[in-house]
Amino acid sequence: MGKSKRNSPKPGGNRAQRLAERRAALQEAETAVARPFEGLAAECDLVALREFVPSATAEPVLAPGVAAERPVVLATVLPGAVAALVRAGETPAGYVGVQVQAPTADPAADIAASILWAQSAEPGDSLAVAHAAPGGPALSDVIVADAALDLVVHQDFDWWVPEGVQPDPQIAATIEQAKEAIMPSDRLDLGPEAIGAPWWVDAGEKAHLRWVRPESEDDLMLALARLHASGGLHLGAGSRFAGSFRTHGLLVPVFDLDPERHVSEWSTPATEFGERLAEALAVDAPLTSEQRRSRDGLRSRQVTLR
Repeated sequence: MGKSKRNSPKPGGNRAQRLAERRAALQEAETAVARPFEGLAAECDLVALREFVPSATAEPVLAPGVAAERPVVLATVLPGAVAALVRAGETPAGYVGVQVQAPTADPAADIAASILWAQSAEPGDSLAVAHAAPGGPALSDVIVADAALDLVVHQDFDWWVPEGVQPDPQIAATIEQAKEAIMPSDRLDLGPEAIGAPWWVDAGEKAHLRWVRPESEDDLMLALARLHASGGLHLGAGSRFAGSFRTHGLLVPVFDLDPERHVSEWSTPATEFGERLAEALAVDAPLTSEQRRSRDGLRSRQVTLR
């Protein structure tokens, strides 16, 4: 008979180390802020910029009392995924990354700390990691909470380098690699009354609409279930409901779209869907048996990002 393998070492490292890593991950999940951007008018766009928009910038309105030594620009990602940098030039500007290499349990507080760092740092400095001090300023203390973001969507990363400046060879190579991999993206403009942040992306064989919504996850799921049961969970011809993301305390319905149609062609169907969704959200009656089946099916197609 062969030797028992019960006590043989298993691949993947020391068991105690694996248990420690698991405990650390659970502790981080328990301390994570459930909805870090809640209370900000730009909440939905900040979630989109953090999770799936490849290249965009926005200049936030700094709150009264913040020492505005220089303008600050929020960016999806900066070279090296650093937290912030101060670009040198005639008018130094602070750039703050939303997608960073080492996020913490409160990304909004980290962004606030990065904005404040950019006000006092020297031109040419960069901040690799921003960890807000416990009890430090919240993002709502640093930017005007009820001000929306004036977004600029880019289809490349040329904005990493000031116009007329010859980039460092390593940065230039990184920009060229990003240009080859970046997927065209844009934000649908549905007018000032539109709710949430609908973002379109051309992924090649398919295009997608990811609509970050501000409602509570439970309320939105019930409304989506009502629409699914009635056949209204779509954006018209050439679209299909694909599922939803759960991230930063919000639910993000995702639709597969016909990639042959231009982003602007989805504005009217998205507006019509938004109207149907508003009607479904206003219903407070219990779900029917068919709607409950729809809800259960939709829940099985959720993906939690963080």
